[in-house]
Amino acid sequence: MSDIQDNLQNDESLHNIIHVGGMYENWFLDYASYVILERAVPSVEDGLKPVQRRIFHAMKEMDDGRFNKVANIIGQTMQYHPHGDASISDAIVNLGQKDLMIETQGNWGDVRTGDEAAAARYIEARLSKFALDIAFNPKTTTWQLSYDGRKNEPLTLPMKFPLLLAQGAEGIAVGLSTKILPHNFCELIEASIKYLRGRKFELFPDFSSTRGMIDVAAYNDGKRGGKVRVRAHIEEKDKKTLLIKDVPYGVTTTQLMESIVKANDSGKIKVKKVVDNTAKDVEIEVQLAPGISPDITIDALYAFTDCEVSISPNACVIVDDRPQFLTVSDLLKHSADFTRELLKKELELKLAELEDKWHYTSLEKIFFEKQIYKELEQKHKDWETVLQAIDKGFNPYKKQLKRAITREDIVKLTEKPVRRIYRLDINELNEQIKGIEADIKQVKYDLDHLVDFTVAYYENLLKKYGKGRERVTEIKTFDTIQVQQVAIANTKIYVNRADGFIGTSLKKDEFIADCSDLDNIIVFRKDGKMLVTKVADKTFVGKDIIHVDIFRKNDERTTYNMIYVDGKTGISYAKRFNVTGITRDKEYDLTVKGDKNSKVHYFTANANGEAEVVTIKLSPNCAARNKEFDMYFETIAIKGRNSQGNQVTKYPIRSVKFKEAGASTLAGQKIWYDDKVGRLNTEERGVYIGSFEGEDKIFVVFKNGSYELTNYELTNRYEPDDVIYIEKFNPEKIVTAIYYDADKKQFNAKRFKIETQTLNNKFVFIKEGQGNYLELATTHSDPVVLLRTGKKRNPDEEEVNLNEFVEVTGWKTVGTRIAGDDLVSVELLSEDEDPSPEDEEGNVQGELF
Repeated sequence: MSDIQDNLQNDESLHNIIHVGGMYENWFLDYASYVILERAVPSVEDGLKPVQRRIFHAMKEMDDGRFNKVANIIGQTMQYHPHGDASISDAIVNLGQKDLMIETQGNWGDVRTGDEAAAARYIEARLSKFALDIAFNPKTTTWQLSYDGRKNEPLTLPMKFPLLLAQGAEGIAVGLSTKILPHNFCELIEASIKYLRGRKFELFPDFSSTRGMIDVAAYNDGKRGGKVRVRAHIEEKDKKTLLIKDVPYGVTTTQLMESIVKANDSGKIKVKKVVDNTAKDVEIEVQLAPGISPDITIDALYAFTDCEVSISPNACVIVDDRPQFLTVSDLLKHSADFTRELLKKELELKLAELEDKWHYTSLEKIFFEKQIYKELEQKHKDWETVLQAIDKGFNPYKKQLKRAITREDIVKLTEKPVRRIYRLDINELNEQIKGIEADIKQVKYDLDHLVDFTVAYYENLLKKYGKGRERVTEIKTFDTIQVQQVAIANTKIYVNRADGFIGTSLKKDEFIADCSDLDNIIVFRKDGKMLVTKVADKTFVGKDIIHVDIFRKNDERTTYNMIYVDGKTGISYAKRFNVTGITRDKEYDLTVKGDKNSKVHYFTANANGEAEVVTIKLSPNCAARNKEFDMYFETIAIKGRNSQGNQVTKYPIRSVKFKEAGASTLAGQKIWYDDKVGRLNTEERGVYIGSFEGEDKIFVVFKNGSYELTNYELTNRYEPDDVIYIEKFNPEKIVTAIYYDADKKQFNAKRFKIETQTLNNKFVFIKEGQGNYLELATTHSDPVVLLRTGKKRNPDEEEVNLNEFVEVTGWKTVGTRIAGDDLVSVELLSEDEDPSPEDEEGNVQGELF
């Protein structure tokens, strides 16, 4: 045994053991570092990944002003990129589709539809003039050897523009990823100028290829953890058809249509047909099922399909050979500082070149003017003696020069052809020197005013390349869609009151309501317990159910009227309460004290706070004098669900029976119009419209000269850019309008009453014709306007009382001429009216936008 141990100790191979754990750790770190630095994450200096940088370098080498086959560009790039042609092909197509650094020819695919580009041998590309201006300068480029050591390639390109923010970037590395959204070309330059001037700036994404709308409220400067919401524009073609006019960033028309079909199949929306009419512009036609509201369907498309997507930016870039997470502002500042330093290097190189040129031109002038060249005619022993004689000839003039004369300077002078001496024009040399001196002075000035020089550079870029690159993605504030409100009722809920079950599968039991899979159900039991649970096939909620309904969160109008007996004291109480928010699947005891013998005598749910009258009969054996009496729920205040309620009687109740219906004890529903998102609300956002109940309507006037009457459902949509006036409808009010008649080149005024009663139909009340538009609309009882006509800088002003000037006629009349086409502006001078008797709270009715 000892011999074996001795042999093992003497075995040298044991000293060379490599632990697998250590190998894995080192190799994995090497691999992770390689993927992060060399493949997936862009550099902060030029905003490029290595493959993109190598493509641009290869294209610059090939550049002769003509288009090159992409297959040839791929081959050229493979001299620098060791990962095969597929990655290069994908990268160059991606760059070409961004339409900034590369000019393309042929079928390069379409990011909106997901169509792929043609094969590399069929498509062509070349660097754009913009790319040649901002990305290449061999004198300021830092070079490194290519992977095989045969050629030099740029470590980073000298990029004088925030390309990373303009193009965006996306990549997945080992343990981290990057996602930088594209931003607007013009806004990036303007922000760079603001930064250099020390002013504040803001940057938001802009998707030039897919357009759409974007809500940047949570963008948070592109920090990790921020997000943006992106939507497609959806138009209402008619009451049966919707048109989707673009796609959100990162979504194709095919994906969008598939998401609509999936939402329809799952019952969240109801559509009859989806048709892709996309050609030059995106257009997806959504045909609605009969009886389906277009407004609710638009909300449902945003809620349940890819018509709205949420994107989370993650700006990871390589800074000093390490990945870092930065903000969009940080990236722009890096770029602007980098550009300024590159311009400084270029100016310093130019200054050195100009000073060399001045030095040599001055030498040449002295060489010929002072006839030092005649030393060439003397007989000297050797060439070195000639050079020394010439150098000695310059001695009296060396103080005029800015640096010492070198041997190379003298050799260069001696190489001048003899004919140069005879054609020499000293005045021409003097002019050259003056020109060089002026250039040197300008370069030194630019170096001393480097910020101004950089700003001028950016301004030149904007002037030269900014046209046609304006923002196309509309920045808007999106409304928050409650999915329960817009989900189509695709199933039915049933209840078995005795056994205590509710669900969608109990089809032999009592039907309660149509509902969606996203709804919650509220349940009240005889023992005074309440709970809310999600829609399911079959759920046990407790026996002796007295009320089941769909639960609406934050519903402050549905009021529950209840009479119950406290099991411990035998006292009966009456209470009225709302249920606005709860924890799902948690039981709540409405009898407050929660005694096991407590029970409910009477219960009703009232959608608008109605307060009925009930008849209460007491036990005939009790000591009460009056054993039957009426109770009016309107005398009981609405409180929280945890309130004990008002005492009804201390005697045993035999029965409680409904006697007569009561009116609502709630004031009308107060409604506001949020002019940022175009929605009605009860949260006091935007313009107060009024207090609504019953058959009240909303009156809306649009910029195209039409009006519409609608109900006051909170799901209604009113496009803010189209609305000019909105208020609670009063049929007695007179509408005053001023519009432009393009045919007669004049402005007409008209006054009329709303004679139509049809809801959700738009009626055009101005003269129809191309170029006609509505200038002003109001329902003020005494409208006085200030007309400004003539020249914009110094217009003539006139006050006009439209009450006196225009008679009230029908809504279809043309109206009366009030001004020519030299009208500069119209201003309504009438102040807000006093509250009418119908509006005792003093609410302003309507608003002019």
